[in-house]
Amino acid sequence: MRLRRSVVALTAVLGLALVSACNDSKAGKSEDSGLQKVSYLTSFNTFGREAYAYVALDKGYFKDAGFDVKINPGSGTVDVMKLVAGGQADYGIGDFTALVITLGKQKLPITTVGMIHQRSLAAIVSLEGYGINKPQDLIGKNIGDQPGSTNTVMFPVYAKAVGIPADKVNFIPSPPPALPRLLSSHKVDGIGQFVVGVPLVEKADQQKRKAVVLPYGDKLPDLYGNTIITRTDLAKDHPDQVKKFTGALLKGLQDTIDDPEAAAETLKKYVPEDHQHPRQREGDPAGRFDQAGRRRHRRPRAEGLRTAR
Repeated sequence: MRLRRSVVALTAVLGLALVSACNDSKAGKSEDSGLQKVSYLTSFNTFGREAYAYVALDKGYFKDAGFDVKINPGSGTVDVMKLVAGGQADYGIGDFTALVITLGKQKLPITTVGMIHQRSLAAIVSLEGYGINKPQDLIGKNIGDQPGSTNTVMFPVYAKAVGIPADKVNFIPSPPPALPRLLSSHKVDGIGQFVVGVPLVEKADQQKRKAVVLPYGDKLPDLYGNTIITRTDLAKDHPDQVKKFTGALLKGLQDTIDDPEAAAETLKKYVPEDHQHPRQREGDPAGRFDQAGRRRHRRPRAEGLRTAR
């Protein structure tokens, strides 16, 4: 399966068309505050890369747009898609490629309304000495990850691109917070992780071994990463809400890019059990690392509906 940017552009444009098609309504507003209650799911737990949503909340961007937003941790693209489709959440974050693959297998009433990452950050991460140095070394290895995560859904596509049989790699169901610890103790040979998670993986290893990173994007450079999703009926019936919510969220993303240190403090404020600095836990709240986990020098920009072109 080969997904090209033309497919990405088409799908994103379709999502934008839905957002622009109809007039919004004022249904769902809280009688007490006058704010519309909205529920939001992160893509994967409350790692540093999710900080921008908390920044938008803390700075009042959601409130200024007329929303009372509740942020809940997601557990992978497929779960987020299903929860949004079923009405348990209004908006969520999921990997675009994993979304397209999933929609090719089952019909879910969801659409994309904005892009967060222009390139997929999915990767398999291991540690030095575990016998994984190249994609071919994955054969026969045990990889820990959450079922339905971006990494697991996209893996058959990656495996085909690197020329290995996907069914010869064993994925072990593992909760997101436990992944670095499982890898450090060598209960698994590798874990599904975003490339910005490299500092988190290395910090969790008491032996201070270097991470080995196999980014999907090295072999699949045309794939977009995380996208903002919502239900098709919400996008069609309440386009003004979608535009306002997406705009507020992307303002938080831009602020996170501009000042990741402040974003780190904001995340710790709203997720008190997360005592470690998000740059240490997951690289950088803004995700400003290259595909090998090294610091990039060029600052990325927040990506909105104009990403597809």
